[in-house]
Amino acid sequence: MDETDVLVVGAGPVGLTAAAELRRHGVGCRIVDRLATPQHYAKAVGVQPRTMEVWDAMGMVGAALDEAVPMRGQLLYSDGQPGPRIELALPPDVPYAFAALPQYTTERLLTEHLAGWGTHVERGTELVSLEQDTDHVRAALRGPSGPRELRARYVVGCDGAHSLVRKAAGLRFEGDAFPEQYMLGDVEVDWDLPAGYGIRAVHHDADGKVDDLLVCIPLPGRGRYRMSMTVPDELSRAGSGDGVEHGLEGGRAPELRHIQAVLDRLSPRPAHASALRWSSAFRISHRLVDRYRAGRLFVAGDAAHIHPPTGAQGMNTGVQDAYNLAWKLALAVRGIPADGLLDSYHAERYPVGAEVVGRTVRHARAGVPADAESDSDDLETILRREAQLLVGYPDSPLVEQAEGADAGTGGPAPGDRAPDCRGLERELASYPSRLFDLLRSPRHTLLFHVDPGAAGEQVTTCAVAALSAAHGLLDVYAVLAPGAPQPQWRLPFLRDGAGEFAAAYAARPGEAFLIRPDGYLAGRFHPPTPERLAGCLRRTFGVG
Repeated sequence: MDETDVLVVGAGPVGLTAAAELRRHGVGCRIVDRLATPQHYAKAVGVQPRTMEVWDAMGMVGAALDEAVPMRGQLLYSDGQPGPRIELALPPDVPYAFAALPQYTTERLLTEHLAGWGTHVERGTELVSLEQDTDHVRAALRGPSGPRELRARYVVGCDGAHSLVRKAAGLRFEGDAFPEQYMLGDVEVDWDLPAGYGIRAVHHDADGKVDDLLVCIPLPGRGRYRMSMTVPDELSRAGSGDGVEHGLEGGRAPELRHIQAVLDRLSPRPAHASALRWSSAFRISHRLVDRYRAGRLFVAGDAAHIHPPTGAQGMNTGVQDAYNLAWKLALAVRGIPADGLLDSYHAERYPVGAEVVGRTVRHARAGVPADAESDSDDLETILRREAQLLVGYPDSPLVEQAEGADAGTGGPAPGDRAPDCRGLERELASYPSRLFDLLRSPRHTLLFHVDPGAAGEQVTTCAVAALSAAHGLLDVYAVLAPGAPQPQWRLPFLRDGAGEFAAAYAARPGEAFLIRPDGYLAGRFHPPTPERLAGCLRRTFGVG
């Protein structure tokens, strides 16, 4: 029987991310997909700035930047009249902007990235069944050469809304479906609207309810958009009855005339549609799995949560599911996880999935294109939330909660995303570095903010204790405040010449920051002690 450390089921963006990250962390994995060839559909299109940061850490953001187009904002129209113009402009501390990229391109880039690690998708290979015991999972597969079995230590189900992994794990997937039916089309239009802006046009009936809808997301290419709209009566049909009505449907592809009819009713400018690349009818459900883990089986992406496409949250949330899980599985495969490390996947990602499902459902029902839930939220907060930069794990069992002098000091709190900063200087480089340059490591990172009066012996003692607790899987740096002398101890260092690190982290003299492989702050320590640093790391790493 073939064996592997981790079997990934499903080669969409989520499964490919999981496989690529497992390989980057040194874990053997296999990835299978029942489709013989990738689908050439622009299903998920929006790429959030946080996903770009993930791709940066993975080492593939350059390829994505080459292929994507900017999402500059959204133009709103209601009953033929222009509404607010939303500008998707983030502050300069965020390194990447909102982008649009067809899902088939995202999958191609991830597939090529995965191949760089020597792993290829086993296409035309379907998962038939799973059986798990205390040590392994036995997977029955059916592929081009017939049935076979594979034994894996863990299985990650990234196999979509109808996930067999989820069903085999006995997980509940509760929720409901929207009664409306929609259609998608990848077309070109000849209007004179500004490039890079999404279009949302609605019509209301006499009771003020939306009875007609057009949403257009820009794609690479001149005048090219992915358009979604309600289906005409001739394409409407009853549900399939399989319990989960979600995603693209076969057998009733809209034609160019159907799309043109909606444009004639709702387009804010006269527009002629052409070059229809693909089209499909689709339905929307909202469901959330009750657990993200059952023994050695895990679910991610649409296998764990489905919801309306409002705000382009789905694929991006799934990518972060995979990014959160992969480094934890890597430690489990190495045999050095703390008790409860794998359970932290559910503890951290379930609340994120629940929030995204709830928010997108509310917005879909209310026709709200951006999060305006709280009158106290300013535009920057709203955009950061949509960009998924505010996702955090403050209640995670892996996070060292701030107490006493560490609480309420400004800057990121334990469990928050670790922000980037620029202007870091290295002795042998004539150009400045970003903090994210250091965080591309698959290990934890420990940063000491060193002021002119720092005690080198204390820093060294803390670093040694932290390295021991992390089984050596830790990168340690000193970030020198302006005016701090070059340290005499043997520790890599950078100089915070522009003071951006101190500002971004509200760093106090002598403070230490522990950052996880997925770019979240595990703890901040002022003053750091060997015992506190080791104690925080033992939440993740087993003793041994």
